[in-house]
Amino acid sequence: MTYILLRHREIPDIGKIDVYKKNGGFEAFKKAVTKMKPAEVTEAVKASGLRGRGGAGFPTGVKWSFIPNNIWPHYVVANADESEPGTFKDREIMERNPFQFLEGVAIASYAVGANAAYVYLRGEFWPVAAELDKRIEEMGKAGFLGDKLFGTD
Repeated sequence: MTYILLRHREIPDIGKIDVYKKNGGFEAFKKAVTKMKPAEVTEAVKASGLRGRGGAGFPTGVKWSFIPNNIWPHYVVANADESEPGTFKDREIMERNPFQFLEGVAIASYAVGANAAYVYLRGEFWPVAAELDKRIEEMGKAGFLGDKLFGTD
């Protein structure tokens, strides 16, 4: 079996920012921000065939293209509720490779011109939420959040 989403699952300490970066972490985000316009990111995601992980499997790029360009503010909400019975797909990526999950949220935020991003979690996931908060703080300190990303204006 070839893993795509969980391809880093065997890398020890992939949840540490330095290990994630050494294994190509944040390179997709860097490419999006420094080499592409937001609309180009959306088109690339459409062309990739990337779909949501919920029951409907709706095409992600198509969803992003529905956001109007003349109404502000914009927000990204990553729905990690995991309400499908017996599934742990969202929790698994957030626990095993939180920076990959957060890099995806950052790319989505750039593509749609979001003012803020939120992660929706069910109440039982409070330990995951606490870990994500720590990882978000690390990303901010490393310069992966906010203004002037990767030296851009």
